[in-house]
Order: sequence, then C-alpha cells, then structure tokens
Amino acid sequence: MTDRQNSTTPRKILVLGATSGIAEATCRIWAAQGASFFLVARNAEKLAAVAADLKTRGASFVDTAIADLDDTDKHPALLAHAINSLTGMDVAYLAHGILGDQTHAEQDFNTAAQIIHTNFMAPVSLVTWLANFCVQRRSGTIAVLSSVAGDRGRKSNYVYGSSKAGLSAFLDGLRNRVDREGVKVVTIKPGPVRTAMTAGMPKSEKFADVDAVAEAIVKAVAKGKDTVYVPFQWRGIMFVVRHIPERVFKKLNL
Repeated sequence: MTDRQNSTTPRKILVLGATSGIAEATCRIWAAQGASFFLVARNAEKLAAVAADLKTRGASFVDTAIADLDDTDKHPALLAHAINSLTGMDVAYLAHGILGDQTHAEQDFNTAAQIIHTNFMAPVSLVTWLANFCVQRRSGTIAVLSSVAGDRGRKSNYVYGSSKAGLSAFLDGLRNRVDREGVKVVTIKPGPVRTAMTAGMPKSEKFADVDAVAEAIVKAVAKGKDTVYVPFQWRGIMFVVRHIPERVFKKLNL
C-alpha cells in the first residue's frame, strides 16, 4: 500500500516511541482516518493505553511491541516483525528521544553520552534500516522528530541540541540519497510543546498546543515535506537565532 493508492484506504503506520505526547496526539488524528498501526514503546502500561485509545478513535488495526529502542542490536528483528504484522508499511514515524539533564551532562560524560545515544545513535540505526527497506520497494515515508534546538547550540541545552543537530544533518543527507528512489524523509522540528515531558519546565503554559502541532505534522507527512517547523513561526525565529553574530551570541543568556 502506498500514498499513490486511493486516499480512503487506511495507511500502515509504524510508530517508534508511541507513548510520547506528540506521537500520541498525531496518531489520534491518523486513527480517525482509519489508519493501521504498529506501536513500539518501552512502558507496557502506557503503550496498552495508547493502543486502546486509538482503537476507540477508529484505527482499523493496532499491534504493539514493548522494546527499549536504545538497544540497537535488536532493531532489525523488531522492525521486520513490525512490518510483517502490518503486512507492509507506508509511514514510519520516529518519536524516540529524551531531553536529558543538561546540568548533569555538563559534568558527567556518561550522562551526555546517553542523551546523544538516545537522540542520535538509536534513531540513526532505526532510520538506516527503514530507509533501505523503503528503497528496495521504491516507496514510503520516514518522518522523524528532531527539534529547533538543533539549529544552534545554546548554553541551556547544548547537549540535547547537539544530538538533534546531528540527527537533522543525518536526515538531510539521507533525503538527498533516497528521494530519487521514491522515498520521502520528513524532518520535523518542534519548538517547545505542552506535553507530559515538558510539564515541569518554566513557562510551560506558554508552549505550543500539542494537538495543533500534531495537525501540522499530519499535513507535512501527507504532503511529503522535507523539513517542517512546528509551529511554523519557529522557522523565522530560528533563522534570526542562527544569524546572530557569535561575538553577540556568546554573551546572551539563552
């Protein structure tokens, strides 16, 4: 099944990191469109709740797997099982990641390394396998959550930001390689979003609404966009941030 088929046909969607707030909100929209899902997450209780909710919202099929996506050795078997369960795949949606603790990461390499592994190395493993699968079939969309934090390193979150910068650059290169093979790679760069992960952050009440962000992601995936900032105004904000002269930028408390 591909995007070129009848638009009323439910799509087959693999969701990696399915219990993240953004992923869950996005899947609710797809479920209402009758999509089929294979959901992967590490928390069994949360995963079961998400699966049950998507079924009530109209999903035509939902299967799940409990897995630690940081364990890259298990990726090939997991992904093959997921696609077999779905009997194909139209969209792979990767929402696996952590904010981590910047303060601890500044003092302890192992903390920094864990953030980078979860946000960069594990996604590279997953996306490499998925891209090769899609290239063999000359179809499919790979949509990955990166972050505006990757556009320029800032003192408040440069470990997280650097992991997302690496991921965005990897996706840029992958897109350049596979687009000519009929495969779409969508880089999604959210700004701060109100989810369980950000609930304790200062001024989180001003963060973007997760449902509005999810709607923008669904539209971007449907159109096969290359890079999308959500909400859209972050494209302009980060353009300005990237072009602040370094002599000025290093004095800012960002």
